[in-house]
Amino acid sequence: MEEALSRIERLAEESDELGRQDIMASLHKLAYSLERPENTRDRYGFLQLQTAIIKVDFDLGLFKKLTKSARALSVDEIAQETGAQRELMVRILRHLSAFNAVDEVRKETYIANQVTKNLAQTSTEAGICHWFGTASPQFQNIPVLLQKNGYTNPVDETHTAFHEAWDTSLSPFAWFENQPLLLNYFNQYMATRTRTEQSWLQFYPVLEEVADCPPTRPVYVNIGGGVGHQCAQFKAMYTELPGRVILQDLPHSIAQALPTPGVENMIHDFFEPQPIKGAKIYYLRAVLHDHPSHKVSQIIRHIRDVMAPDSRLLVDEMILPETRVNAVASSVDMSMLAAFASMERTEAQWRGTFHREGLDLVKTYMYNPLTYEGVLDVRLSPGV
Repeated sequence: MEEALSRIERLAEESDELGRQDIMASLHKLAYSLERPENTRDRYGFLQLQTAIIKVDFDLGLFKKLTKSARALSVDEIAQETGAQRELMVRILRHLSAFNAVDEVRKETYIANQVTKNLAQTSTEAGICHWFGTASPQFQNIPVLLQKNGYTNPVDETHTAFHEAWDTSLSPFAWFENQPLLLNYFNQYMATRTRTEQSWLQFYPVLEEVADCPPTRPVYVNIGGGVGHQCAQFKAMYTELPGRVILQDLPHSIAQALPTPGVENMIHDFFEPQPIKGAKIYYLRAVLHDHPSHKVSQIIRHIRDVMAPDSRLLVDEMILPETRVNAVASSVDMSMLAAFASMERTEAQWRGTFHREGLDLVKTYMYNPLTYEGVLDVRLSPGV
């Protein structure tokens, strides 16, 4: 067994990120194949309990304390540092050790392992706190919602598992405005979930596409672009590119927009007609997956109506493969179902979505195969 594990560890060290993910998936599949019914029952049955205990330890700062320590810590030391009762910490640490979130080196003495170090990361804490605090209650209401709608895909964005869970008529984004703690977790998570070095700008031939763009023409319109991170990246990469760069979003985002030189900030609701006509590039990133199909069509039509013959609509989204979708991507898809009555799509589904609105998907540029993120190059259909 030790020799086999050593070979696997060496293989993982020699592999790239995609290879490492494949090794992890294969090992998980092997472990699950060895389960008996009671093992499967307990693994799924206690999942939320594990997350709840991890949340407690975030609140106590436990993972950061263990990670910073150069040696193993006793329960007495941990209780003193966290301020928690000793008897409680005995039980919590025993449970963390049981599912390998920490290592037990001897009786009532624990040390950080790789999982502990992962959990000590601010990005990890923000993500787990978001999923546990905001999304988990929605997940528990998915069975209720689907039973009510006869086990069909949700299409009503005003009545989702989110609304069932939080007993509200507000949209998720409007509801967040009165939930500062949960909104902070969400914002931290969204700020760290995408690696800046993996960008569509490194794959899409921007200079080739906009070579003849005059200085007075809008060259890049980022619709629903938040506070302007994508606009800032665009300007940083193409400093001397002529043409107007425009950020569009709702008032609360534009009020906090980054002060990027050369970027025009404009208040705009993408459910309303698009005021910028004839831009070279209209860009949407992680916008359409937040909305059900009829709302997606509405957003697309407003852009289509102002596109010039040589305009490009670039849609930056997750593009699911037709088979063997990984667990993270499929989880995001079900989260979209729960919160927005929306979905992640395959390339074929995206193609059909655009075709129904008089647009053609010309080419797909995958820039992050691990997360299935890519840019869909969409143009007016002939005759439109």
